Amino acid sequence: MRRPVLRTILGLAAIAFLAPLASADDTFTLPAGTTLRVRLTTNLSSRTTETGDRFTAEVTEPIFNKGEEVVPGGSMVEGRVSFVRPPGRAKGVAEMRLTPEKIAVPSGAQYLISAALEGAEGAPDVKVVDEEGTLKGKGKSKKTTAEEAGIGAGAGAGVGGIADGGTGALYGAAIGAGAALAHRLLKRHQDIVVPQGTELSFVLNRAATARKITPPAESSK
Repeated sequence: MRRPVLRTILGLAAIAFLAPLASADDTFTLPAGTTLRVRLTTNLSSRTTETGDRFTAEVTEPIFNKGEEVVPGGSMVEGRVSFVRPPGRAKGVAEMRLTPEKIAVPSGAQYLISAALEGAEGAPDVKVVDEEGTLKGKGKSKKTTAEEAGIGAGAGAGVGGIADGGTGALYGAAIGAGAALAHRLLKRHQDIVVPQGTELSFVLNRAATARKITPPAESSK
């Protein structure tokens, strides 16, 4: 009786020891720090895109690990827009943050990922500004800001002239300058536009794994 029991115990121990090795061979791994280069297949804009909206992108460069292709070109990335702030009027530029969530490879395997945006090529006047991968739009130009300051100074001088007994023409000039200033201040900063086709690069914050999927064997006829 003892020998069969001992054999059973040894057999179970061997299975427990070999199981992790087998599962490791059955998975793909993307190490932390891996760069993921994709082409956006969704149009995004701070004017129309809202927090929580989904986006998709296509992998443009395959990823290899230990000589094995683990993410082929053409794999699809899915994610969400985790933050959007439209541009303000007098101040405040547009901002947007993209959060990729998974990579689906042609074999059917999927990686659940955590990554931050590192670069965006093809999005006009947009740059990545922090470690979280926040996209920041362009503010008003220095020329526009200077013009607004000049108009404001002109309006102030005109009102000052009126207070000192200025002419009706001066009064009209002050009103006109004030209206122009109000019009310029009501203009918003530029919206962020990230069009379809923009080249994005993300960097993985932590390792990700996906289980290999073996295609079913073709039935013999």
